Amino acid sequence: MKLNFNIICFSLLLWTTLLATATNSDVASVRAALLALRATVGGRPLLWNLSSSACNWTGVLCAQNRVVELRLPGKGLSGQLPIAIGNLTQLRTLSLRFNALSGPMPSGFAKLTSLRNLYLQGNRFSGDIPAFLFSLRNLIRLNLANNNFAGTIPASFNNLTGLATLYLENNHLSGSIPDIGLPALVQFNVSFNRLNGSIPKGLSSRPKTAFEGNSLCGEPLVSCNGTENSGTASKLSGAAIAGIAVGCVMVVLFTLIVLVFLCKRKGSTKTETRIIAPPRQGEDKATGESDAIAKSSRSKKLVFFGNASRLFDLEDLLKASAVVLGKGTFGTAYKATMEMGVVVAVKRLKDVMASEKEFKEKMEVVGAMDHPNLVPMRAYYFGADEKLVVYDYMPMGSLSALLHGNRGAGSSPLNWNTRCGIALGAARGVAYLHSKAPGISHGNIKSSNILLTTTYDARVSDFGLVQFSGPSSTPNRVDGYRAPEVTDARKVSQEADVYSFGILLLELLTGKAPTHALLNEEGVDLPRWVQSIVREDWTAEVFDPELVRDQNVEEEMVKLLQLAVNCTVQYPDKRPSMSEMITRIEELHCHGPERETQQIHDPTDGSSEQT
Repeated sequence: MKLNFNIICFSLLLWTTLLATATNSDVASVRAALLALRATVGGRPLLWNLSSSACNWTGVLCAQNRVVELRLPGKGLSGQLPIAIGNLTQLRTLSLRFNALSGPMPSGFAKLTSLRNLYLQGNRFSGDIPAFLFSLRNLIRLNLANNNFAGTIPASFNNLTGLATLYLENNHLSGSIPDIGLPALVQFNVSFNRLNGSIPKGLSSRPKTAFEGNSLCGEPLVSCNGTENSGTASKLSGAAIAGIAVGCVMVVLFTLIVLVFLCKRKGSTKTETRIIAPPRQGEDKATGESDAIAKSSRSKKLVFFGNASRLFDLEDLLKASAVVLGKGTFGTAYKATMEMGVVVAVKRLKDVMASEKEFKEKMEVVGAMDHPNLVPMRAYYFGADEKLVVYDYMPMGSLSALLHGNRGAGSSPLNWNTRCGIALGAARGVAYLHSKAPGISHGNIKSSNILLTTTYDARVSDFGLVQFSGPSSTPNRVDGYRAPEVTDARKVSQEADVYSFGILLLELLTGKAPTHALLNEEGVDLPRWVQSIVREDWTAEVFDPELVRDQNVEEEMVKLLQLAVNCTVQYPDKRPSMSEMITRIEELHCHGPERETQQIHDPTDGSSEQT
């Protein structure tokens, strides 16, 4: 009996030793695979503490001491993946999206049999879609979009019976689409490849956007016999392209009108530092400049618009006390308080590229604009060296200041109703501009140009000056609002306005500033960051924590988020119009700001950003 007991103990010890050895071997193999990845890919280094466990490394998630997730999106990785990545055999999620990885997928992927989610979009992978991919029978989500994959789409995708997401758009795939009959498939897109032939019946219920940018026919596109099916036919794509070309011509033809209109409006936010006393403290130099300008402008005067009240003149403006509100793209804005108590916002324009006659003509066009969601313009001044525009003062400052300013004690968070109302008001203001002529656009939509009344009603400011100013004052792409197709910031289409408005909506929903997008946890721009989260998780983490506090509004938030994503698609003709956006936002039943609960502030320092 004692002998049997000893045998049992020895057996248990032997198995424990073998198991520990195997486990240590697995851990060493996984660590080696991660280190091989770190050593192979270029770009920003993976800041892993090599003296600690791999499970503590950024982007690595473990379960029971096994690596089950590796998430390294937007880390600037480049080069080819090592074959050793196949040693991560327990991996369930691999996310390397939005990097610069290239070459073919390594054969080591064939060993990742536990993989459920594979996100490789936004890289430079090339070659055919590898056959070993179809041995990964546990795959649920597969995203290979925005790469350089070529060859045909294999019918072997049917082997992945649990696949729910298949994104192959924006590659170089050719040939016909195989009859993919995956029962769990929900999300599917092969747009903008080099595919031809007819769309299989099993995929005919998919939206047109899943197939556009190819030479395909059949439902839901044009019938293969030449007749159109319901919805947008592929022929319409050509018409749309022609329409865009015509639109561009119209933009050029309306440039002068746009400049007049936009400059007039934009000019309203600029204040003459030489005319207005230096903010908060007197400076002899500035005072001397004010006197010189006042003297040289005796024959000049403020030009008021329409029925605007004439309670002050240029001399009153020269004597007014001023506080800097902010420095914007086209000049410096001030809060000017005159001796009789009248308060206005004045913008001093810089780099104005127009004669006095042209300036006057454009200002008259812009000054005639009248809408509840535009910042009212009162007057303008044109001098040899100074150009000013006078607006009504908006005491709540800009949306940017309220979104990204102090959120500490005593601050009033922007709840869902307030933000939804602001989105609707801004949409109405921009849509009004677009309704004046096909070639008229705002050109500089951003949160610092959405000003708010004391009841949090949105009013659009600073439109039109993009085409009125010199190259040195045009907005920079790093601001995060400019549409990808815009190469000259002075020539912005209405479709580009829609893109900027979409970024504004994302800013409202996420609380993140596009100017800081490269510093966020994903390391990518705001729309791509949002889309990556939505596609992978559809999680509430995308929303501003202040919004998440609201109860029973998640569905409305998600709908507005989808509208924002629609506005920021790459191709201009696929974006909705601003009039369509108004309808869609109104469907969310926005009630606007809750006036009885909102705390009123009077931001008179630079944080208000009325620029």
